[in-house]
Amino acid sequence: MEKQDDRKWEVLHSEYLIRRPWLTARRDSVRLPNGTENPEYYVLEYPDWINVLALTRDGHFLMERQYRHGLRYTGYEICAGVVEAGETPLEAAKRELYEETGYGNGIWTPYMTISANPSTMTNLCHCFLATDVEPISTQHLEATEDITVHLLTTDEVRALLTGDQIRQALMAAPLWKYFAEHHLL
Repeated sequence: MEKQDDRKWEVLHSEYLIRRPWLTARRDSVRLPNGTENPEYYVLEYPDWINVLALTRDGHFLMERQYRHGLRYTGYEICAGVVEAGETPLEAAKRELYEETGYGNGIWTPYMTISANPSTMTNLCHCFLATDVEPISTQHLEATEDITVHLLTTDEVRALLTGDQIRQALMAAPLWKYFAEHHLL
């Protein structure tokens, strides 16, 4: 494929509106390649994220169930979290799976790297496939986490996907990929 012009925008001015641990927002004044200026382009800065599509030795999907206040919705998800400073995405994925579910070990493979919204968000989500995971501890949740752990069959996860019950796009994407690659649809 022929490399095309990257069409980058020129940042004329940038100012932070808020800098909090879970919300950093800035307003950029930008000039597009066609000369148009936009004095108010908003960008959300986040650290990179991870998620883990985890399967046990007997083929069950390790799923979590938790409440998400933005949508005021409780649903099934795969393990996810933040890549902390000094961690690789793989280290973060293993840590999050252990903390949130008590599961670990297994065979870990980078699965895909995606973005929630490349238009306004600065981070990536590194997805991993972990097979043959097993319980090695109990959950080690933070005070603000309320997560239950569930082992679901392929049929149960397929029903969640085809029934539009996986609301988080960054979690649905690796699940759909897995089901497509393994001809499970």
